[in-house]
Amino acid sequence: MTTRLGIVVCACVLSLPTAAAPAPDRLSTVGSLTQSQTDLTRRPAFRRAIRYQHRRDNTNRPRGRYAAGTRPGKWCGWWMRTQFGGGVQFNRARTWATRGRPTRPQIGAIVVWPHHVGLITGRSADGRWIVTSGNDGGRVRTRPRSVKGAIAFRSV
Repeated sequence: MTTRLGIVVCACVLSLPTAAAPAPDRLSTVGSLTQSQTDLTRRPAFRRAIRYQHRRDNTNRPRGRYAAGTRPGKWCGWWMRTQFGGGVQFNRARTWATRGRPTRPQIGAIVVWPHHVGLITGRSADGRWIVTSGNDGGRVRTRPRSVKGAIAFRSV
């Protein structure tokens, strides 16, 4: 009886792997992320957190050519500062009506409306000006716009 028990125990011990190997699907690496971390990045909650991270990101890191500081809530003027420089007073869109020299609507001119500012980058087939501006629908966008209601065109 003891011999049989010894043989069974010995056979069981010899059949065990020498080191317990981790489950390969949990620790295989993809770049610098483990499989469990990449599984996390596929979850909808994680993707939403990354998508809206910019709303929480109020660091003073440089954006564009110039370090323009923290982005304010109404940031079209701030975005223009990242392109052309200027003090914090240029965060306000209307202040761009005093910058540079007066000009007519043309490619390269800054167009200023009472509550918005943008850069004219082209002309569409229907005669509207193509304007690139920040905070246009919550992002930097280039689209044809009417310059009706503009209070100034400036050359910087």
